[in-house]
Amino acid sequence: MKSAKLWAPALTACALATSIALVGCSKDPKDAQQGAAAQKMPPLEVGVIVAQPQNVEQTVQLSGRTAAYEISEVRPQTGGVILQRLFAEGSYVQAGQALYQIDANTNRASADSARANLLRQQANLNALKIKEGRYRQLVGSNAISKQEYDDIHAQVLLAEADVAASQAVLKNAEITLGYSTVRAPISGQSSRSAVTAGALVTANQAQPLTTIQQLDPIYVDINQSSAELLRLRQQMSQGNLNNSNNTRVKLTLEDGSDYPIEGQLAFSDASVNPETGTVTLRAVFSNPNHLLLPGMYATAKISQGILPNAYLIPQAAVSRLPTGQAVAMVANSKGIVESRPITTSGVQGNNWIVTNGLNVGDKIIVDGIAKVKEGQEVSVKPYQPQAKAAPAAAEPAKPVDSSKAEQKATSEA
Repeated sequence: MKSAKLWAPALTACALATSIALVGCSKDPKDAQQGAAAQKMPPLEVGVIVAQPQNVEQTVQLSGRTAAYEISEVRPQTGGVILQRLFAEGSYVQAGQALYQIDANTNRASADSARANLLRQQANLNALKIKEGRYRQLVGSNAISKQEYDDIHAQVLLAEADVAASQAVLKNAEITLGYSTVRAPISGQSSRSAVTAGALVTANQAQPLTTIQQLDPIYVDINQSSAELLRLRQQMSQGNLNNSNNTRVKLTLEDGSDYPIEGQLAFSDASVNPETGTVTLRAVFSNPNHLLLPGMYATAKISQGILPNAYLIPQAAVSRLPTGQAVAMVANSKGIVESRPITTSGVQGNNWIVTNGLNVGDKIIVDGIAKVKEGQEVSVKPYQPQAKAAPAAAEPAKPVDSSKAEQKATSEA
């Protein structure tokens, strides 16, 4: 009896399993296929953009610093004591404007001495010329020898040379006297003065008296990697990039604001810096309000040329393989996902500039790119960029009914 009771549950379970198997086997195979089809998931819906070629301006952003268009360190060209500073420090000075007055007494005396020596030489020359004229008449009548006339003629020539030398000495003395007034060699913004009245200066001393910088226009020196420059020149030689000689440059200042005036690329260094591997580019900007000062950091956006028949693809639609190859997912005409290797050539805003690997009309998957894989069936819809959602306003707290809260606590207890 006891053994029968122990085997009864097992026998019941076996009978139940047998009945289920018989029922399952009795179903029609067509009914099973229909049930599987009903359970099949619909194709994944993805957002796509249609590839359309266009002319894309290729730009590059590089860091740089501003530099004065012209700079002059003012040094004295004669020695003496500074009597007066004739300009306001930091003011704008014109070329030729007097900046310092040096004691000119010594230079004036030197000029007077040279002038007196010239007068003496000229008087001596006049006396010799008169004597030469008389000897010319006498040698014609054989009253004197030809040798005596030749001697006086030679003395006249020597006197003329002495006069010319004295004139040069006088001119040099007058130039040195003019250096007693130190003038601005260029127009521009002056710096602080390194000397005051009473300071002793010497000609061509190492320390400048002041520095003048021309700030309008102004240079921006930009560093570009040699590899990027080489790639750019290869594109131009192959005809893949249309470039004009008048390259435009835009500037972003240290505070993130854009400089309102465009500049022009004026110079490209002919050698690569071996320490940094970069080439120096120089752009010229108009600076009427002196907003740009020498030494300021800035970011230059250089227009390198126009890429014809290029594609702008959102960065979210492009992924990269471990080898670095850029890849885009494309939905073909049958709705099947294909992996397409592409060639990129820089960025423009939030888009990659694609120059190779896409065809006109390709449906590039942007929305849902992380959920698809090659060979998967998808349904497409136009991609709509999502706008940034505004933060939701906090809802006011609802008043709590104390009686209901007590009743709920009592019921839970």
